[in-house]
Amino acid sequence: MYFCTTFLFDTRHLIKTYVHGSIQDMKKIEFRPKLFTTLKTYNRETFMSDLMADIIVGIVALPLAIAFGIASGVTPEKGIITAIIAGFLISLLGGSRVQIGGPTGAFIVIVYGIVQEYGEPGLIVATLMAGVMLIVLGVCRLGAVIKFIPYPIIVGFTSGIAVTIFTTQIPDLLGLNFGQEKVPGEFIDKRVLYFGHLRTINGWNTLTALISIAIIVYTPRFLKKIPGSLVAIILVTVGVYLLKTFAGIHSIDTIGDRFTTQAQLPDAALPAINWEAINRLFPVAITIALLGAIESLLSATVADGVTGDRHDSNTELIAQGIANVVTPLFGGIPATGAIARTMTNINNGGRTPVAGIIHAIVLLLILLLLMPLAQYIPMACLAGVLVIVSYNMSEWRTFRTLLKNPKPDVVVLLTTFFLTVIFDLTIAIEIGIVIACILFMKRIMETTEISVIRNEIDPNNESDIQSHDEHLIIPDQVEVYEINGPYFFGIANKFEEQMIRMGNRSRIRIIRMRKVPFIDSTGIHNLTNLCKRANKEKTTIVLSGVNEHVYQVLENSGFCEIVGKENICPHINAALERANEILNSKYD
Repeated sequence: MYFCTTFLFDTRHLIKTYVHGSIQDMKKIEFRPKLFTTLKTYNRETFMSDLMADIIVGIVALPLAIAFGIASGVTPEKGIITAIIAGFLISLLGGSRVQIGGPTGAFIVIVYGIVQEYGEPGLIVATLMAGVMLIVLGVCRLGAVIKFIPYPIIVGFTSGIAVTIFTTQIPDLLGLNFGQEKVPGEFIDKRVLYFGHLRTINGWNTLTALISIAIIVYTPRFLKKIPGSLVAIILVTVGVYLLKTFAGIHSIDTIGDRFTTQAQLPDAALPAINWEAINRLFPVAITIALLGAIESLLSATVADGVTGDRHDSNTELIAQGIANVVTPLFGGIPATGAIARTMTNINNGGRTPVAGIIHAIVLLLILLLLMPLAQYIPMACLAGVLVIVSYNMSEWRTFRTLLKNPKPDVVVLLTTFFLTVIFDLTIAIEIGIVIACILFMKRIMETTEISVIRNEIDPNNESDIQSHDEHLIIPDQVEVYEINGPYFFGIANKFEEQMIRMGNRSRIRIIRMRKVPFIDSTGIHNLTNLCKRANKEKTTIVLSGVNEHVYQVLENSGFCEIVGKENICPHINAALERANEILNSKYD
C-alpha cells in the first residue's frame, strides 16, 4: 500500500512538472454533457444521419446484449435492459459526442463471479457502489489520471478476459451435459469438470456453433451494413427451429430451454444494503469502477482519433457513474463505453449523442415487441457470437508485440494475463498495479544519479552558473554532491547510504539540487536527518540550485529553518561563496 501511495504521489508531481495543466492547476470542472452543446447547431440533416446510424447500432447491440447477459450469469433480457437504460443515460449525459454505452465483454468474467458467489442482489449492490465511485472520480477531476495506468496491464487483463470468455463458452460450443453438477467458479475446478464430461459432446450443438462462427466471419464480405452476428442468429435460429419441427432433432438447447424471458421493463427496486454487504463487495466494486473507467475513456479516445473531436473525460466518468447507479435498480448489469458499437456508430454516420439515444429506443422497441422470439435462439449460436467477441478482445497481435518490449513490461503483461485467467480480474488488477508501481520506482531510481565532485567544477559542463572562464575551485574540507533526478524515497535512502559510506571527511557538504524536479516526504525526512546528524558532527549542509516548487515544499515542511535559509543558494557560485564564508568565520 505504501508503494502505491508513493507511486501516486510521485506520478502527480511528475505530471505537474512535465505536463501542462496539472491536476492542481486545472480549472474547476463543470458537468457539461455533449448533448447540450451539439443541440445548438442540430438540424434535420444531422438527425437523419443519427437515425440511420443507430438503427444499425441498435441491431448490432441486440445479439451482443443477449449474449453478454447470459454469459454473465443473468437472464438475456437483463443484458438488453442494460443496453437500453445505460446506453440512454451515457448518451444523454456523457462527455463524448459518439460514445455508445452498454454491457461489454470485459465485465462478463467479474459479473459471473459475483453472481455465483453473492447472487444477483450482490451484483446490484456492487454495481451501485461502482457507479458512485465513478461519479466521485469524475467530480474529483481524475479522468486524466486513469490514462496513466500502464498499457501492459490493460492489454494483459483484456487478453486474459478474452481467454476466460472463450473457455466459459466451451460447454455450449460442444453441448456438454453436466447433469445436476454445478459449474464451479474456480479456473482449475471448471476445467476439470469440462474434461470429465467430454464424453457428452453433442455433435449438433458443435455444428450449430461452427456454422454460426462461419456466418459471422464471412458475412462482412457480402453485407457491409448488417452485422454478421445478427445474420447468424436469424439464419441459425430458423434452421434449428426447422430441424426441431420437421426432423425431430431436440438436442440443441435454446434460450427458451433455460430461461423465461419477459418483454417488458421491470419496476425499479432498491436492494437491501447494509454495512456487511458493502464491506464484502467493496473490492469487486473497485474493480468494476476501474474497469469501467478504463474502457469508457479508451473507447472515447479511440472515437476522438476518428472524428477529430475531443471528449470531456470527467463528464464522461460522471455519466458512466450515473448509468451504473440507475441501471441496477432495474436489474441491469454493469455498463461502460463499448468500442465496437461506438465505431459502428461512427462508421454509419452517427455524429451526436442523439444517435446513442436512438440506439436505446430501438432496443426498447425490440424488447417490447420481439423479445418472445428470443426464446428460439440456440445457445450454441450465442456461444459462437461470444467466441468472435473473445477473439476480437484478445488483441493477440498487440500481445505478441509487447512480448518484445523491455523485460519489466513483459513481466507486468504476463503476470496480469495469467492472474486474470487463473484467478480473477480483481486480483490481477491489484497485483498488476503493485508490480507496475515497483517497476516504475525502479526505473526512476535507475535514471536518478548521485555523483560526488571534488577539487574543481568545469564551467563548460554547467548550465546554472554565472559566466566564468576559469574552473570553479572547490575549497579544502568542502565536498559537492549532485542529485540528478526526482528525490523520492528510493533515491533518498540511496543518497543517505552513500553519505554514510563517505564518512565525515569534510566540514561543508554542498548538495546540488538543480536537476531535482520534486521531492517527497521521505526525501524531506532524509535531508532533515542528514542536517541533524551534520550539526552533531560540526558539519554544515548547503543546498544549491533548489527550484521554486521544491523550495516551497521544503519551507512548508519546516526544513528551511533546520538547514538555515542562508544555506539555500540559487546556484553553485553562491553555494561556494557561502562555503568560503563559513570556513573563514570558523577560522576567525
